[in-house]
Amino acid sequence: MNAGPLIGFGQGRHTRLRPVRHAFAYPSAFLMLPMRSLRHSPCPALARNCFALLSFHDRDHGDGGPDCLAWLEALLQAEGIADADGEVWLHTYPRLLGYAFKPVSFWYCHRADGTLAAIVVEVNNTFGERHCYLLSGPRLRYGAELEADKVFHVSPFCRVEGRYRFRFLRTAPDAAVHPHRTVVRTDHDDAQGPLLQTSVSGELQPLTAAAARRAFWGASVTSFGLIARIHWQALRLWLRRVPFFRKPDAPDAFVSR
Repeated sequence: MNAGPLIGFGQGRHTRLRPVRHAFAYPSAFLMLPMRSLRHSPCPALARNCFALLSFHDRDHGDGGPDCLAWLEALLQAEGIADADGEVWLHTYPRLLGYAFKPVSFWYCHRADGTLAAIVVEVNNTFGERHCYLLSGPRLRYGAELEADKVFHVSPFCRVEGRYRFRFLRTAPDAAVHPHRTVVRTDHDDAQGPLLQTSVSGELQPLTAAAARRAFWGASVTSFGLIARIHWQALRLWLRRVPFFRKPDAPDAFVSR
């Protein structure tokens, strides 16, 4: 895989199956950052920890400290994952004009041979809370369906119960056959079966100043648009009388496996 920073242009999808069907899709732009490569070779096209049209800030992740990769490495060590000695790719939304809301980010932690040692799914809700789901074990690989119990409140229209089913795909760049592309699918099942189906996908290209400007000026992909869409879709669900649930306390543990 290309060890330089990438930017993705694609689409996010969300489908609610019950008690009423509610589906929408929206254009999306996101970053795919090789964090260990960036530690040694910063990218001139990536504005990091500073104000810019499009930027990345370490404190938006983990414990909010100045080095989010150091936080991740400490998390892996604390969880007994010692073989993630390859590249760490962070799939996340950028800041636009210094602002960002990041519902979810994905940390792909590889071994030196390129296989996956762990994936950390970092989730933020609109109440300023954060939780991480750590996926690991012998079934971990691109294309496999992975599961985690839901323990963190995200939407007032869903109880904190059931499980998530994740599937991660990433193709290598080969212009003659297919583009460099990533897909993440996250489905939520409760006791009655499938409830929510979501995905984010896009084609990846090298992060350049021109690509960053394209992401910024695409009005539909700004972080401002993302938070506005979240509240608009919540209003539509409320008007359709979808049950509303009060927010429970956040889980005691910051990481669940």
